Amino acid sequence: MARRPLPRTLTDSAPIARGREFARTAADSAADVFHPLITIGRGLRRLIAAGRRRWSDTPKERRGSLLFLAAGSVVAVALVPYGPVLALVTVMAAAAWAGREQQPAEEPAAGPGEAETGRLQALYEALVPYFAIEGDPSPLYAHDGDWESAFTEYAFDEAGRPASLTLRYPAYFTDGDAASRARIEQVLYAKSGRGREYHFAWDEESNQLTLTVLPPLPTDIAAQRFVTTHGETVLGFTDAGAVQRTLPVEAGEETRDVPPVVWRTGLRSTEPHLLVLGQPGAGTTTLLRSIALQALPYGDVLVIDGSGTGEYACLAGRTGVMGVESGLSGALATLEWAAHETERRLITANRARQAGRQAPDDIRWPLWIILDRPSALAHLSVAEGRDDPQQLLHVPLRHGRAAYVTVVVADQLDSAGLLSEPVLTHTRARVVLGPATPEDVQAVLGAPPHTTPAADVPPGRGYARLGNGPVLRLQVPATPDPYDDATSEAHRQAVLDLLPEPAAAMEEDATEDLSAAAVLARAEGAGGTDGAVPGGAVPGAEGGTVAGGAAGVDVLFGGTGLAAPSAPEEITEPSGPAPAHRTVDAGRAEG
Repeated sequence: MARRPLPRTLTDSAPIARGREFARTAADSAADVFHPLITIGRGLRRLIAAGRRRWSDTPKERRGSLLFLAAGSVVAVALVPYGPVLALVTVMAAAAWAGREQQPAEEPAAGPGEAETGRLQALYEALVPYFAIEGDPSPLYAHDGDWESAFTEYAFDEAGRPASLTLRYPAYFTDGDAASRARIEQVLYAKSGRGREYHFAWDEESNQLTLTVLPPLPTDIAAQRFVTTHGETVLGFTDAGAVQRTLPVEAGEETRDVPPVVWRTGLRSTEPHLLVLGQPGAGTTTLLRSIALQALPYGDVLVIDGSGTGEYACLAGRTGVMGVESGLSGALATLEWAAHETERRLITANRARQAGRQAPDDIRWPLWIILDRPSALAHLSVAEGRDDPQQLLHVPLRHGRAAYVTVVVADQLDSAGLLSEPVLTHTRARVVLGPATPEDVQAVLGAPPHTTPAADVPPGRGYARLGNGPVLRLQVPATPDPYDDATSEAHRQAVLDLLPEPAAAMEEDATEDLSAAAVLARAEGAGGTDGAVPGGAVPGAEGGTVAGGAAGVDVLFGGTGLAAPSAPEEITEPSGPAPAHRTVDAGRAEG
């Protein structure tokens, strides 16, 4: 029986192909027509998802204020003419931008190139003598071994040098020995490229070592008013992950947040005094000048320049600067007065506490003693057969915290052996500036740095350690001598803006007031009034009298505008000579 043929419509494929082509063309045309709507819809979905994530990440105590702000914005838009239309256009534009098709990110390379593989193999071979021992059945490090089993993570910079590296080491390696660690770090430093600073993080629990190249610290930050509170001093700036705080600073024409190294002083400070050591030209004087400028708004400053080079001439005669001494005789007299002043403050504070009162204001007003190059003064004292000025720092260093007295000492690194025992014992905040070996850094700070010191560093670059804290990299803000011809105009102006007003105007006002009081006293004495003061005395600040021959003593200390205590104690004035660089009001004198 013959088979009947199928209908033509089922065997002819030309109409089917034409239908498929027509459907594909219609779909493409519809996609082109509705592409803006598709993009806006995709963008709206992304914006809604971002809003949900923001709402879920917002703490519950802040959601009410955020909701109130959103409702207020909606009401404000509704009241503005054409506000809803403009809001709708803005939302559509934002949705169109968020919904655009982004180019897929380029896939990273499958592995290191030939040059990078050679560097990794060289590093691996260099570590074999330190990580391999005889008798290991399955050595992780062996000659002509596989570096991929030892190096788990790695990255390279534009020059093809390692930027980060994580390696595994055998469990029998003595990673608790500082000498063993130093050998490995030295090998990695030499093979990864000199001239850079590396940070080494030893994970003893997982037997892993992570090497990271540290970026250079900013050197474009000049002296300025930092956002700190009373009792805080910014020594410099460090790496981003080293501290849990940032400060807004001005660097050139921009403002950015940088992590600072903040030194805290006062009654509750565990490291109330500071020791700075460094090579010549490393920036120790710059750091002391920066500390003095930060301390002047909150206290009085005594400066002793042992080198006698005039680096602190810009501070002389300024309000709050009690003296700038550079000679041996002036330094001895100033430090002797500072020791007696510390004792006076301690006695006054003790009597106030025994009476159940707060310490007077002049006691709680900080006094800073800044001593630069005491070793030079020690040489002079030996040559002249006089006492070492450092011995007079024993009382301020030992009892300065309770008396609101802070001591800052700076000297050269090669003269550290000439520092006295009180200076080395009571300065628990330490700074090392300039090029220094890891052994020198550990000898000064008491702990080795976790980075490799670079051979060439900018001025003000070094390490800092506050008490028992970690060793931090440090870059001191640029605070040059404004009277130096080599100082740039920007840095000179920055320092001059921080200097207080000269004390000449204040001295003239105090002299005029004293002269008027003396004239009044003589007039009353000539008239035979009951309030006559014998001997030509003038009225004192507390309603008492001060002998006319000693009238200048009343205005010798102070000058900060603080009120005198309501019930001053009868305490003998320090017998040592006081700095004669300031004339101040009588409200700061005690007794």
